[in-house]
Amino acid sequence: MSLVRGQHLVDGAGEAWWFLGTRMTVKAETARTAGAYTLLEFAAPAGFGPPRHVHKVEDEAFLVLDGDLRVECGDDVWEVGPGGFVFLPRAVPHAFVVSSAEPVRALQITSPGGFEQFVAAVGTPAAGPGLPVPSLPDVPRLAAAASRFDTEITGPPLGVPTPRG
Repeated sequence: MSLVRGQHLVDGAGEAWWFLGTRMTVKAETARTAGAYTLLEFAAPAGFGPPRHVHKVEDEAFLVLDGDLRVECGDDVWEVGPGGFVFLPRAVPHAFVVSSAEPVRALQITSPGGFEQFVAAVGTPAAGPGLPVPSLPDVPRLAAAASRFDTEITGPPLGVPTPRG
């Protein structure tokens, strides 16, 4: 007998967070999936991209619903449009950028679960519909939280030049 109950959410439902300039809406949290995965609806503006990073214990995947992403995973580079899917395995550095002129909307799954806890540690509860007002991330706070959640920041976002040494 399963101790996990089924779940149904209507469109727009779920705890929403403003996270690094994006809107992350929790559709299935770790507790609801017995730790198997976290499912988020992800919305981000044109040009957004997180720093290059590597998840030490989580696999990550995106199913793009609207807009386009340019994704780099290890040595691979993909353009992912509506209906496209990308899998980013744990322990492989990756980054992405919203490459379309319009915002992107995607489903993001991480396995095992727990990513929503990282979102809550870095983000703030969404104060309304839509995307947050653009702002610079608190990099020390992001790096400290990433370390607590077994994620390592390995470089700047895509499109940001790296200094030559």
